[in-house]
Amino acid sequence: MLDFPTWRKVWLWLITGLCVFAALPSLLSATSVRWPDALPQPMVNLGLDLAGGSHILLEADASQVASQRLENMEENVRGLMRRAEPRIRIGDVSTRGGRLSFILDDPSQVDRARELMLPSINGNGLVREWDLTVEDGNRMILTPTAEGIDQAVSDAMESATEVVRKRIDELGTREPTIIRQGDTRIVVQVPGLQDPEQLKALLGQTAKLEFKLVDQNALPSDVQQGLAPPGSEIFPYAETSDFAGNSLAVRRLGGIRGDNLTGAQQSFDPQTNEPVVNIQFDTDGGRRFAKLTTDNVGKPFAIILDGQVLSAPNINEPIRGGSAQISGGFTVEAANALAISLRSGALPVDLAVIEERTVGPDLGADSIKRGMLAMAVGSALVIVLMIASYGRFGVYATVALVINVAMLLGIMAALNTTLTLPGIAGFVLTIGAAVDANVLINERIREERKRGRRVIAAVENGYKEASRAIYDANITNFIAGVLLFLFGSGPVRGFAVVLVIGLFTSVFTAVTLTRMWVAGWLRTAKPKDITL
Repeated sequence: MLDFPTWRKVWLWLITGLCVFAALPSLLSATSVRWPDALPQPMVNLGLDLAGGSHILLEADASQVASQRLENMEENVRGLMRRAEPRIRIGDVSTRGGRLSFILDDPSQVDRARELMLPSINGNGLVREWDLTVEDGNRMILTPTAEGIDQAVSDAMESATEVVRKRIDELGTREPTIIRQGDTRIVVQVPGLQDPEQLKALLGQTAKLEFKLVDQNALPSDVQQGLAPPGSEIFPYAETSDFAGNSLAVRRLGGIRGDNLTGAQQSFDPQTNEPVVNIQFDTDGGRRFAKLTTDNVGKPFAIILDGQVLSAPNINEPIRGGSAQISGGFTVEAANALAISLRSGALPVDLAVIEERTVGPDLGADSIKRGMLAMAVGSALVIVLMIASYGRFGVYATVALVINVAMLLGIMAALNTTLTLPGIAGFVLTIGAAVDANVLINERIREERKRGRRVIAAVENGYKEASRAIYDANITNFIAGVLLFLFGSGPVRGFAVVLVIGLFTSVFTAVTLTRMWVAGWLRTAKPKDITL
């Protein structure tokens, strides 16, 4: 019990001092006292409910998923038939009515074509994604199943949620709330961001980047009337383009999508000094981009972003090396936002903002004030009760309680975690746990004295027996806190963070520090009796 070597004392005080030091910037900021700039400045972030921020509700266009699946299946079928040995020739492909139908030139190839398409039809094996029927002996019809569409929408929303999370992380924001609501909606709350327009600009952009060959056979008069030649489609020029108001016909199939991007950075064109975005492809994307530009030297290709043509330059020479440049009359801010969106990946489905609002910090400030008042009053009452009940041991418990709060703040600041309104509840809960631990220890010591044990034996047994119960109780709370963090989101995770950190600090201060202080006093004073 009294065996506390010097190295252990130094180690315990060092840990305590570092944690308290890390808490000082956060504590001083609340009192408007300036922390020296030369020193580290770990700070506790405040959540949306305390610091205010932006809240938006996004909704996906589920019908877009179905049309995208249809287009992908058409390209897949064409590729399968083209690569078959010997090649299976098809014609008259139609996507009317949400179904894909095509005619085989040779009806005897029906079984071969069916065999080739089976893996695509059956999907991952859990859900049958397409129904295949044959009419008139040579017309094959692929109809998407309802289960397949539902699965595709669910997968698209999962991917979209992850893309949204990556984009917000690029803003450097901590503890954003990003959760799915229903089948097609995503709730996004970003603490500390008072400009919802910035959030809308970032998340409202699908970032679907495509490089497609321009259909040079299309008549300009037909294109302006929205009439696309067979095998082509029409896209309008972006508003920032020099050709805004006009449209362009491009080959519907083929080309390259931005799925193979590995990087995107805002930069400046060395010739015009205009903001541009430099992009890099992975190995496969670079190879395909080089092939596209090699096979079509002298022809124009369109750079299309979210269904709008940014530019349509001529391919003067093969572009190898897996990098390219996107220009389109960007501002620096727009180029930065596009680079972030491209780095985070394209949204698999368009997301429309259907609700937005800014949460002011007034409510949070009031909550902080009331929370601090509740903590101060509660702590004062606890301190009076502890000192009145346990005398010197109550003083040790009180000092441990104050250090516990400072250490909890310091660790949160060092980890750059976020304090939310439920997190304040976690603070109060932690204080309660620390007081419970001291009450348990002191009562055990009191019982040992009543049994007639000597002072040192009573204190030693009291700490030993009480510590087991304290560790057991905190292990179960720790498991609950970890599960809350893993499966919760936003403020719930904030509560879990405070709870888990608080468990460690409360045990450290209530058991270890008080034991060191009590041992020091017993060794120095050698009391014949103790008052509890």
